[in-house]
Amino acid sequence: MFTFGKSSRRAAVAASALVAAVAATALPASPAQARSSVPARYAGQKLDWRACEEGSSLECATMTVPRDWHHPGAGADISVEVSRHRASDPGKRRGVLMMAAGGPGGSGLARPGEVVRRSPAVGAAYDVVSFDQRGVGRSTRAVCQTDAEFTDFLAGDYRDRSPAAIDAVLRKSRAFAEGCKARTGDLLPYLNTEQTVRDMDLFRSLLGAPRIAYYGASYATMIGAYYATLFPQRVERAVLDSNIAFDGTWEEFMKGQPKSFQRRFEQDFLPWLAKYDDVYHYGRTVEEVKAAWERRRAALREHPVTAGSVVIGPNQFDNGAIRTMYNAKDGFPALARGLVALDHWDAAAPAEKQLVGKVFGEYLSPEFLAEYFSVTCNDTPWTRDTGHWVRQGGKDARDLPLIGARELAFASVCAAWPASPAPAVKVTGKGLPTTLMLNSEHDPATHYEGALRAHRALRGSRLVTVTGGGDHGAYLSGNTCVDGVVESYLLDGKAPERDMSCAAGPLPVPEGAAK
Repeated sequence: MFTFGKSSRRAAVAASALVAAVAATALPASPAQARSSVPARYAGQKLDWRACEEGSSLECATMTVPRDWHHPGAGADISVEVSRHRASDPGKRRGVLMMAAGGPGGSGLARPGEVVRRSPAVGAAYDVVSFDQRGVGRSTRAVCQTDAEFTDFLAGDYRDRSPAAIDAVLRKSRAFAEGCKARTGDLLPYLNTEQTVRDMDLFRSLLGAPRIAYYGASYATMIGAYYATLFPQRVERAVLDSNIAFDGTWEEFMKGQPKSFQRRFEQDFLPWLAKYDDVYHYGRTVEEVKAAWERRRAALREHPVTAGSVVIGPNQFDNGAIRTMYNAKDGFPALARGLVALDHWDAAAPAEKQLVGKVFGEYLSPEFLAEYFSVTCNDTPWTRDTGHWVRQGGKDARDLPLIGARELAFASVCAAWPASPAPAVKVTGKGLPTTLMLNSEHDPATHYEGALRAHRALRGSRLVTVTGGGDHGAYLSGNTCVDGVVESYLLDGKAPERDMSCAAGPLPVPEGAAK
């Protein structure tokens, strides 16, 4: 990576990069496709950096990109909002560390500030940059649902397999896809990962960076893997944390999530809750805790609870568990306290009711789902036979209900989705430096089985397995072993010689637990 210091040198580098970008920035959709140059109206733009928020050290700018990189003259341009945190020590500056957000549907703008706060050494060595991908946040956004439609989409009980309930789920899923087409219009087909990584490469060129380092977690691992496949010569090093199975389709990957969420719930959370029966009084064994969970869920089906503006029924009850399985330190105690509050709801204190609303009511949003489905339905092919999903969803709702119960609703959106022009991207690792991959064994969202497949597909990668744990997002989560490996790699270029493991930290000990 190159280094630059004062503003005059930055200007010179940026100017030379813009000239070079016209000839060299846009690259093929696959190695077999011909190269094409980025039109000057994109390659020649200057980013007008400003404080993202008043008093913030994080800067933001708006970048103009084509609606469709493969036909940049067709359709109106769109905007992508980008952010950066400049290296705090210009004398040690290595270059640019680019980040992307997970989801799909998460916002990336604030992430550089979080990384710099948690890792000053990385913040000293890199300009840490990120963006809201097309369809998200401050960028040109996807719109699919009103607030009322979103509430209705998640209402009821996804475990209900009666004909009337199944018909209602299929109707709402088809309506979701129709709503996206009607409200997002001709942008909808171009909300996909392949288009996003081309936005990224324009961003790289406007920063004047010949190559970048990359860090991405969750869905951002797929963004990073696609970028590295289409632009391998632009990658100096890359860290992929909690990996989507980017070797195959979204459908194949998501069929593994019912098992991984159920595993995290039953093998990690339920034993933990039983261990601290002296604190939560929810059962002394896994069997007792699970029975209490099922009784509460059944009670909410008959008598939903209102917490603030949120009505909590069976699906919201499941959503609370889904949401809190990602991180044990914060999630397990919050879910446990929420369960206790629901068990004495009439006498619950205002703070307890507020917690219940947060745990069980603040999961997903209309904005998140608009991008989530746009990407997952556009990127790769889906089975369009709803009968298949009725059968598959019924089996998973019975055997792996935490996520399996909602499988029919989510898969049926993609089954009803309009045909997508997104080209296939086959990840191989060809032409890349050693890539670092991280994954927990019990990660609920990005299952370890999928990470292993992705690792095999990305030739030359090194996998760091976090053993004995299941937190989603291993780097900068308190694991000193993982942090040391990543920062040695990012700061000194030292990748492990072979795959390795780091032990997970202990599960949290709740306040008031017996010593």
